This record gives sequence, structure tokens and C-alpha cells, in this order.
Amino acid sequence: MFTSIATCSLSGALELKLRAIAQAGFNGVEIFENDLLTAQSSAREIGTLIRELGLKCTAFQPFRDFEGMPDNLRPQVFARIERKFDVMEELGAELLLICSNVSPVSSGDRGRIVADFRELGERAARRGLRVGYEALAWGKHVWDHREAWSIVRETGHPAIGLILDSFHSLARAIPTESLREIDPARVFLVQLADAPALQMDYVSWGRHFRNMPGQGELPVIDFVAELLQKGYSNVMSLEIFNDRFRSSSASAVALDGHRSLTLLYDQVARRIAPRLTPALPPRARVRGVEFLEFAANENEIGQLESLFTSLGFSRAGKHKSKEVTRWRQNGINIVINSEPDSFARAYGSMHGASVCALGLSIENVPSALSRAQALQIRRFSQPIVPGEMSIPSLHAIGGSLIYLMEAGSEAEVWDTDFMPVNGGSGGRGAGLLRVDHVAQTMHYEEMLSWLLYYVALFEVSKAPVVQIADPLGLVQTQTIESAEGGMRITLNGSSSPQTLASRFLQGFHGAGVQHIALASADILASARRLRELGLATLPIPPNYYEDLQARFGLDQQLLAQLKELNILYDRDNDGEYFQLVSRAFAKRFFFEIVERRGYRAFGAANVAIRLAAQSRYRDDAQIGP
Repeated sequence: MFTSIATCSLSGALELKLRAIAQAGFNGVEIFENDLLTAQSSAREIGTLIRELGLKCTAFQPFRDFEGMPDNLRPQVFARIERKFDVMEELGAELLLICSNVSPVSSGDRGRIVADFRELGERAARRGLRVGYEALAWGKHVWDHREAWSIVRETGHPAIGLILDSFHSLARAIPTESLREIDPARVFLVQLADAPALQMDYVSWGRHFRNMPGQGELPVIDFVAELLQKGYSNVMSLEIFNDRFRSSSASAVALDGHRSLTLLYDQVARRIAPRLTPALPPRARVRGVEFLEFAANENEIGQLESLFTSLGFSRAGKHKSKEVTRWRQNGINIVINSEPDSFARAYGSMHGASVCALGLSIENVPSALSRAQALQIRRFSQPIVPGEMSIPSLHAIGGSLIYLMEAGSEAEVWDTDFMPVNGGSGGRGAGLLRVDHVAQTMHYEEMLSWLLYYVALFEVSKAPVVQIADPLGLVQTQTIESAEGGMRITLNGSSSPQTLASRFLQGFHGAGVQHIALASADILASARRLRELGLATLPIPPNYYEDLQARFGLDQQLLAQLKELNILYDRDNDGEYFQLVSRAFAKRFFFEIVERRGYRAFGAANVAIRLAAQSRYRDDAQIGP
């Protein structure tokens, strides 16, 4: 697949964008006219740089308001296009993108439009150039790729072809089956973009909310599958307009773009095999979260141990050669790492005691590592002592790590590296069974990047974006989940500087795990046991429980118990959900205890209550659980 990206997709100066595009591994680049107009270098110098970077200039774009203009403006339009041809020759661009006319003075007369394109084809051919016609979703007369193809076909000139854009077609809900009627040899370029499902005008939607394939909700896989099945084999190029990307680094966005195209091709190849052969191993199947690793220094170990004891965990092991301990409760493993000169110590020095790594139980670790490499996800390595097991790991959100453990061999790691601690500590547990989900908070601009990271590497699905009302602003949250629920991660971000999510980022000095939800089969029994163990939980206002009764008509005895134990409740068509929330540890992270009774969501209706309760303690300087 020949990959390309339009420079309008990235932030920064044109020269910087081109270097980021080449470094990310793209084959080509579309030069957006505004980027060239604001560049310090000439068109000829930009063309030279493109070639020096090993790129091809796949298109120069856009040329607007061409077809169907009044007679008095037509000479001016063609004079303008000749000047653009001059620029293209200096750039080394062979293809000009013309988008469908939006001018109020333009005519939709088919004869006039076809005549314009025939003359344009002659002019382009004389200079060895080609022109591609794209239907804008908001075009005045042409907004459907079927109409644009009809015009190209009637024009019948070899220098005039079609440019398809997934956003413009899918936003208009044009059936992807219609692509079967198009001759792939006459498609000069395919531009790709995804987008969230929004109800707004096409211009605002298209110019502010497009994102990479895999990050949105449009059927881009269907779109590309139809084209490749038909025989299209030309350039696949990203054209993304997104305010988040404009405030992110060009290199990060370019890397995400290349990753998204790699993922997209892999997904399409698996759908239309054997016509295409997938180039990557399959996405990694996650069985569950095997452990959570906490970084801590000598002064923080006691505080963390006190917290875990109050959650019902017992000390289960001591690493044979390092300052690392294992804490366990049923299927939940927690590791406290205070080893000097280690990754965990460096992470803790920046963020304080916190989750520095997740250990995932997955099927076929070598396959997952090969896929990660193809997706340009970096591996992490650190020295190990003789006899110690090496667990492969990958760089992850906020500088943390993800360890990959082969499903079925987890016990070997614990038995090899850890000495059991007889008797343990902390007494009997609190009925906590497994990790239900992990919530990671990040800068708003990072959310789409980390969403792509997870969906590209792991066999997970993504839920629709949910907007949560924090007392001081809106928080956006999106969940990714494996099929069996072994891994659930919620991604949270806010553009408001005063929300709890934003304050977490400020205090934590970056993105990371803000809370961990642990599953119980009996929330009432777990809550009472945790109270005995001394876990400090968030008090919930009485008004909340009065509203619960009004909304759900709960049994009075159950309602009284929920109120007594500060347990939150939700119900939907699938079942019921119970949540108990701990106080935050040093304002960095907290725990939830949850019970699901057929319920698959994450208690979004209760988030505002929880955030308000936590906000009441934002000035509390208490350290500890």
C-alpha cells in the first residue's frame, strides 16, 4: 500500500511537517496550498526537500470554485489554474485536486461543467499533469461521489479522474456498494478520514472533527474494502482536519496517521482475504489484567501497604533479588516496586507513588510483539539478574509500561521470581475477585492517540464517547473492552482546566492511572468488611439516595444499606451496577469496588455524583487512603 498524508493534517511549519511525515514512514505527501503559501521556502525548494526525504508529492490541493462559473469569470478561473500548474511543476506534483464548487454564482448545468473539465483536461495533458475531481459533502451542486463519477465519465478525458474521500461520502451516508460502479483505473487518489457520529452541519463536522481511521465511528473499513475488492491499487492518503491535532506535535500525529493506515489495511485484508493477505499478526487477545505495578520510594511503601491492607490484600511474596513485593487477593495481584535504579523508581520520582505498569495476560506474546513492532510501538528493556524471568514490555501511556505475560504461564513468573511469604498480612480479604477496569486520565489532545494505540494492538472494541459533567467543566470518556471483559480501560480527558481530570494531570505531572475498579460478587459484604479494615470511602449526599428511590423504586431495605455504606447504584436494560469509591491516595489515584449484575456499562449516571464528592476534598492535604 502506497501511503500518503495531507500536510493540513499536521501542525507546524511545512518543512517540519515534511520531516515528521517522512520519519513516520509515509511514502508520499499531499501539499495543502495554505501550508505552501506560509512557508519560508519556495515551491522549488519544498519540492527538493520532498525528494530528499524520500517522499513523493502525491497531490497539490485544493483548487476551489472551478466548474460551472459564469462566462465573465471563466477566463480568470483558467488563468488561476495555469498558475497552479506552474507551482505543481516546481513542487514535482503531478496531480491537482479540484473540489466541487461551493460558489453561489456557479451553475449546476451539466453541459457547462463537462465542457469545463474537457478544456481543463487538454490544458493539463499538455503539461503532463492530471486533475482529480472530488465531491465535497457541502458542494453546491455536486456532493455525491456518484455524481462526480458521472461527470468524470462523461468528460472522457484521460487527464481527468476521480478523487474519493471517505469522510465526504460516509458523512452523507452514501452506500459503499456504489463504489462498485466506479472504474478503479479512473480513481486517481483515495483520501481517508474517520469521524465521530455527530449531528451538525457538514462544514463544521468536516473541518473540525475528522480523525484517523479507527478513531471514529464511520464505516471506513467497508469503504476501503469495496475499493480494494474492486481492484484499486493506487495511493491511500489521509486528509484530517481536527482541532486536537493542530495543537499536538507533528511527529506524534504523523506516527498515529501511519499506524492508523497500517491498522486499516490489516482490517481490510482480513475481511477480503484471500484477495489480500494480512501483513501483520492478528491483534493480541487479552485474557485479563494479571497485575498492577506501583512505584514507591522508601517513604511511601508503608502508606501503600496500609492502603492495600485496608482493601483486604495480603502480602504474598518477596522478589528474590529486588525490593519488590507481591500483594494478592483472589485473582488480583499488586506489585510494589521500590528497587533503586529501576524504571519504577524513575517513574515514581516524577509522579510519586502510583501505577507505573500494567501486566496483561495475553495469548501468543511473540505474535503480539511482532504486531507492536509493525505498528511502531516501542519495546522497553531493562537489565535482569541470572535466573530471573524476562517479561516483554511496551512503552505505554504517560511513560508507563505494559507487560505481556503468556496466558497460562503466569504462575511460572510468580514462582520463579518471588519467594512466598508465610502467613501474609492483613487478615482475610474483602471478597475482591479481579480487576474490573482501569481508568486512565490524559490530556484531551492525547485521547485519540491512545485510543488508536489500544485498538490497533489488542483485540478490543471501543464504546461511543460519553460526556460527563464535572462540577467545573465537561470530561470526555471513552471505553475500550476485550470480548470477554478481561481488559476494560476507560480513557478520560477534559479541555477544562479546573475539572478533577485536569487537576489530576497537573498534580501528577502527566497522564496515568487515576483509578482502579475491583470486582466483588457481593458489594454489601465487601463494603462492610472494608469498613472493618479501615478503608476511607467517599461520603455520598443523602439527596442522592432520595433520587434513587424516585428513579428506580428500590426496596427500602436495600436503599437503606446503600445509604449506610455510601454505595452508588445504577440500572439499565442489561442489569444493575453497584459502586463504592475510596478516598484518593495523595490526590493521585483511588479505588472503586464494583458489583455487576448483568450490567455492561460503567455507571456514567453516577460520575457527576462521584466527581462532586471528590471535589469537596480537593483542598484536603491528607496523605494516605
